[in-house]
Amino acid sequence: MRMQTGKFLQGVAIFACCLLPLISGAAWADRIKDLASVQGIRNNQLVGYGLVVGLDGTGDQTTQTPFTTQSIINMLAQLGTTLPTTQSLQLKNVAAVMVTANLPPFSRIGQQIDITVSSMGNAKSLRGGTLVMTPLKGADGQIYAQAQGNLMVGGVGAAAAGSRAVINHLLAGRIAGGATVEREVPTALGQGPFVHYEMVGNDFGTTQRVVEVINREMGGGTAEALDGRLIRVSAPENSNSRVAFMGRIENLEVRPMKTMAKVIVNPRNGSVVMNQTVTIESCAIAHGALSVTINTEQQVSQPNALAGGQTVTTSQAAIDIKQDGGALMTVKAGVNLAEVVKAINALGANPQDLISILQAMKAAGALRADLEVI
Repeated sequence: MRMQTGKFLQGVAIFACCLLPLISGAAWADRIKDLASVQGIRNNQLVGYGLVVGLDGTGDQTTQTPFTTQSIINMLAQLGTTLPTTQSLQLKNVAAVMVTANLPPFSRIGQQIDITVSSMGNAKSLRGGTLVMTPLKGADGQIYAQAQGNLMVGGVGAAAAGSRAVINHLLAGRIAGGATVEREVPTALGQGPFVHYEMVGNDFGTTQRVVEVINREMGGGTAEALDGRLIRVSAPENSNSRVAFMGRIENLEVRPMKTMAKVIVNPRNGSVVMNQTVTIESCAIAHGALSVTINTEQQVSQPNALAGGQTVTTSQAAIDIKQDGGALMTVKAGVNLAEVVKAINALGANPQDLISILQAMKAAGALRADLEVI
């Protein structure tokens, strides 16, 4: 019995080892829907200006935000209440806000979409407020949705005796399903007998692989690459058949080409990000850190009681400039991301110094990647 169990476990291990390359190979593949999008199927941005009411004394200071006062007067006039324009309103529970939303493709009248509400005045918090009915307009100036609802703000804050504590952000929040679509945007599902797919990146190799996979699965001549980003696909004319056809295409798996080696640096905060295709060649690096220290000391000069002088305060500054010796270090060539990171960490440089080192390595030809500063 033990011998049979041992043979069974041995067979399972051999089968798992044989299956591992197939599993890993499938894991590298991406679906076409992750690599490309259908031309013409896109979101549309909506924007509107409105008022949030019901705040607990944390709204706009209307004396400093005259547009809030004017909006309140206009809103009350539409509701049948007339106020003199010269009257000064002091309403601390109202805030002027901007409302933004994305109108998804194929949205129908009556469908609800999420909205984001952001303060545009000097309100302290939008927590607990209610957005009054606000029209949302598109780029053409037409109203496509109406927004209204109770605002959900993820932050919390408290203030007392001149002190204030805030957790997260209090001046922006969301309303799930807070807008109702009132106008539809016509979305064409292709142009005549063709549907065009736009690749996310401009990669000729990956584009050609997508074309090959579509032609292999859907029939020769179905797909044709127009350039490094655009693919034209012959699709059925019937709308039902076209939807089923596109559903099959978007779930086809393609093994994309390796991405271009790139290093992204942000000198404002010292961030350095590199992808897995970055490699380096053997090189020698010497980098010394320069530090400047300035100490200012306040001294008081007080004359004698009978001298008739005045007491004065003088400042004495001491400046110390120190440069650490930069020893010449040899960096070995790295063929994968782990080895590249290990070689760079051996320098012991901080992120700001690392940016200068990477720029020098790129200039010397030791960094096999595109260096981009954002």
